[in-house]
Amino acid sequence: MTPGDQEETQPLLRPPGGSSAPRGRRVFLAAFAAALGPLSFGFALGYSSPAIPSLRRAAPPALRLDDAAASWFGAIVTLGAAAGGVLGGWLVDRAGRKLSLLLCAVPFVAGFTVITAAQNVWMLLGGRLLTGLACGIASLVAPVYISEIAYPEVRGLLGSCVQLMSPASSLAALQGQQYAKAPAQTLTFGWVLKWRWLAVLGCVPPSFMLLLMCCMPETPRFLLTQHKRQEAMAAMQFLWGSEQGWEEPPVGAEHQGFHLAQLRRPGVYKPFIIGISLMAFQQLSGINAVMFYAETIFEEAKFKDSSLASVIVGIIQVLFTAVAALVMDRAGRRLLLALSGVVMVFSTSAFGAYFKLTQGGPSNSSHVDLLAPVSMEPASGSVGLAWLAVGSMCLFIAGFAVGWGPIPWLLMSEIFPLHVKGVATGVCVLTNWFMAFLVTKEFSSLMEVLRPYGAFWLAAAFCIFSVLFTLACVPETKGKTLEQITAHFEGR
Repeated sequence: MTPGDQEETQPLLRPPGGSSAPRGRRVFLAAFAAALGPLSFGFALGYSSPAIPSLRRAAPPALRLDDAAASWFGAIVTLGAAAGGVLGGWLVDRAGRKLSLLLCAVPFVAGFTVITAAQNVWMLLGGRLLTGLACGIASLVAPVYISEIAYPEVRGLLGSCVQLMSPASSLAALQGQQYAKAPAQTLTFGWVLKWRWLAVLGCVPPSFMLLLMCCMPETPRFLLTQHKRQEAMAAMQFLWGSEQGWEEPPVGAEHQGFHLAQLRRPGVYKPFIIGISLMAFQQLSGINAVMFYAETIFEEAKFKDSSLASVIVGIIQVLFTAVAALVMDRAGRRLLLALSGVVMVFSTSAFGAYFKLTQGGPSNSSHVDLLAPVSMEPASGSVGLAWLAVGSMCLFIAGFAVGWGPIPWLLMSEIFPLHVKGVATGVCVLTNWFMAFLVTKEFSSLMEVLRPYGAFWLAAAFCIFSVLFTLACVPETKGKTLEQITAHFEGR
């Protein structure tokens, strides 16, 4: 073990005598302020749902989207977010966690402002690209900020707020294609506001985050790596309510930055493999296929208003993400991930069986043009099977929300050592958003080749692999400091 390794595994925030963590309440306020970033990108992702139908129905000379432009209006945000993940990884190490969150408010507000003032399609796409850039930065920085200010006993709870504040983010991979047939009621405010005023409303969460984060401190860990001991202690006084006599350890590896040679170290390459794999498995879990078929399933189950699918799915996702947040620090990350994966295996398998049994009903041709309205009559006797599909869908959404929705983002913020955190989290976010875009654009081709039942069974296979990967490779991080997690990967 090198001296640099020893320095890095020393706790940066160390209570005297190893006493239990303080219980200051302002840490919850700071976490809420940071979680307004995910709330903002959840709004940005969900904005297309009520906006696209309105823009497609518009009559000249009003601004109007054709099918191709509508597809890009939804999907381009994932490209911006992928670029934002790379930029966020650079910013978080150089500008700091707090300033990065403050800066990401700028493209949020600028993007929605451009959309509000849009006079042509290019302005709409430019605004969406800017909001996507902000989404990528916020999705990286917010989890990192929260994990570094929280004490171990509540880090799971606070870290899960990222997904709880943005239930739409887990559906990003599909929404680019789904929006065109989604009802205006997908967003609550879409009921009463036109698309320009809805964009004005989109400026509110990032503006509120900007104001609130100005009153919050930088994370003590980042301040200590910058040799700002007094500021770090003041931050701890604010966050944890107690100025304890922490000593700044010698800073070595934290200032070396990331080099490819460091990938030979277990403390670097192991978290890299885990973080990237978690993000890939999240997007390959089948969430996209489930959400694409949500309204069709409700129609076949004889719901009078199939738009209830959006409402029901949203309620289930928020409810079970809240449950996950409450039990995260008791049950642990590994257990919830494994349980979530098992639930998704059974539900996607049931979905595949449903489509196999009813393949004479829904026509596969409807999946060639994902923007075309779905209109189909269920075959006689298929209503009971449709209710099976509804149950499977609800079970899948609940399982996803308990584990594979929030936990990959939480673990991403926990497992990387400080000196590679910016680059490593940037790669993870880039992987997530790139996979989201790739799955979105290739979804219709996959349905043509494999048919719906084959696509769901393929998702079930990926869920099986995700469970095995969790049990074999993912460590338990509940109740541990970030330094203890780093030491685990180094084998000490």
